[in-house]
Amino acid sequence: MTDSQGRLGSDKDRSRERTPPERPMRIDILTIFPELFEPTLGTSIPGRAREMGAVEYVIHDIREWADNKHRKVDDRPFGGGPGMVLMCQPLVDCVEAVEAMDERKATRVLLTPQGEPLRQGRVETLATTERLLLIAGHYEGIDERAIEALSPLELSIGDFVCSGGELPALLLVDAVVRLQPNVLGHELSAAEDSFSARDESGNPLLDCPHYTRPRSWRDREVPEVLLGGDHAAIASWRLQQMKDRTRTRRPDLEQRDP
Repeated sequence: MTDSQGRLGSDKDRSRERTPPERPMRIDILTIFPELFEPTLGTSIPGRAREMGAVEYVIHDIREWADNKHRKVDDRPFGGGPGMVLMCQPLVDCVEAVEAMDERKATRVLLTPQGEPLRQGRVETLATTERLLLIAGHYEGIDERAIEALSPLELSIGDFVCSGGELPALLLVDAVVRLQPNVLGHELSAAEDSFSARDESGNPLLDCPHYTRPRSWRDREVPEVLLGGDHAAIASWRLQQMKDRTRTRRPDLEQRDP
């Protein structure tokens, strides 16, 4: 269905127009490179969300929980092979200590290329939690016993490998934070994003093309339907563009579990 401005929406979408919670969502990030985070978390949407009290970021250096003189958190893998492995003790002790800093139960998330592919449906679910605890792994990997002990939700941002989990963690933070109440200014902004908008069967859609001034640029014209003020016609055009673009660019999205 559409609103009075010809935008795609639904009752579920409009239900997001709620007042901010009494307490901000808390996001704890565990890393061995804490200096990577503030430049991003302090700018754009993540920065705005913190300023308006919608979210709180707390960065923790895993090295502070190392029980050795040199704050060593990694060692060579048993069985040989390249790289270093993050040890159980500092990571698990860090998780347990950080979780005790707030009474709210934390949803543990490990960013790893071996995890569940991150999709918008999962982001929307995580955005409703009171507290996230993100583990940014590094080196060759994490001692499997630590993963077994912590039982985190394992998420992957794609079929490729980063140097560590820090950049994937930032991507997840941005995706979750922009869904917090009032952060985007207009709640339908998120509802119309790629993967959030859906067709009549519930399949995720890519966003439609967008245009702004000037009306003519290098002999390329803005579609006439967008200039006439007929909001029903605009909504119909946008929906069809979404369907066509999704069918052409991402046919795998049809009938896919969101």
